[in-house]
Amino acid sequence: MAERRRSAFTPPRSVRLRDSDGRPAPAAESASASGERLQKVLARAGFGSRRACEAIISQGRVSVDGETVLEQGVRIDPARQVVHVDGRRLQLDGGKRTVALNKPRHVVSAMSDPEGRRDLTEFAERFPERLYHVGRLDFETEGLLLLTNDGELAHRLTHPSFDVEKTYVCRFPLTGAFPRGLLKALREGVELEDGPARADRARLVAHDGREAVVEVTLHEGRNRIVRRMFASQGHELTALVRTRIGPILLADLAPGETRELEPKELGTLMAEVGL
Repeated sequence: MAERRRSAFTPPRSVRLRDSDGRPAPAAESASASGERLQKVLARAGFGSRRACEAIISQGRVSVDGETVLEQGVRIDPARQVVHVDGRRLQLDGGKRTVALNKPRHVVSAMSDPEGRRDLTEFAERFPERLYHVGRLDFETEGLLLLTNDGELAHRLTHPSFDVEKTYVCRFPLTGAFPRGLLKALREGVELEDGPARADRARLVAHDGREAVVEVTLHEGRNRIVRRMFASQGHELTALVRTRIGPILLADLAPGETRELEPKELGTLMAEVGL
């Protein structure tokens, strides 16, 4: 009797999740067979053509709910399942939006101001979702500020336990030689009225004998902390710009401009805070 030939067609399989003990999860917790193909989800998230996304899957770079996926045709439910590529989470909820803003000087980091000063409303209203600011920059400070409607992301970015680094460019008047001990003092820590503060990194960017520009990186978020650190060393800042939050860069975004974070960029930010 001739051997029966098997069909070359293999129907798409769904990811079968497992609990913390390695047992198969209940069917209700697994991906739906009527969900979207994983390579289609990846393509929509900006990882190239579907063929390119199939290659990413074959290389073992994709996980769904913590389980590495190697098979093609797997279907998932983007609304309920968590997908990571190279350790970076994809934001698959189409209702979530995160935006970078270059906050101009003399804008209050709030959605309204009882004194009638310019606030963040005009920038948030550019988007259909109701966005809120993540953290604050003082009235005189400009630079990178994030707006989002992702509450969990906002919470983690502002919670001190996640130690998200922020970088600032600081300008101040300085005649004569650059003080040799300033950068060391910032790195080793200075005393403020609400406790010591220390920069993770500090470097001289420029000094022309009239003013100096110093870049500092720190993960603390106390009110006006950068200005107060320099003031403790006798230097009042004339300009302060935040240029980075975690992996997100201000780059060439002009004051008052906004841009939505790219999917890969957002994934890197989410991975930084454990999402």
